[in-house]
Amino acid sequence: MAHLIQQELGRLFTKGFKDPRITGFVTITGVKLSPDLKQAVVYYSVLGEPSEPKETAAGLKAAVGYIRREVGQTLSLRYTPEIKFIFDEAIERGDRIERLIKEIKDRDAEARSEDETKE
Repeated sequence: MAHLIQQELGRLFTKGFKDPRITGFVTITGVKLSPDLKQAVVYYSVLGEPSEPKETAAGLKAAVGYIRREVGQTLSLRYTPEIKFIFDEAIERGDRIERLIKEIKDRDAEARSEDETKE
């Protein structure tokens, strides 16, 4: 069920929203359902400007009723779970770690080339 909800949310995000706060490239990274299927925690990431995650969070909070209704109608659920959006920082953290590793490698390569020119 969580996978179906994630697919439907992906379709909705691809279609787009009227709210101008939902900007950038939003990706649904996961959905966790409570055992009774009454609550869904949706993890998402946003690629774009540094200010976009906060704006997108506000837009999603405002649009959660519409999103819940669309998911319920499309999936023909008897009970549509309450949806809570949580920003997934894992991608952002991974990107930062990758940049730091690249920076260290560049410094090492630069230091080696300086050592070679001194010899």
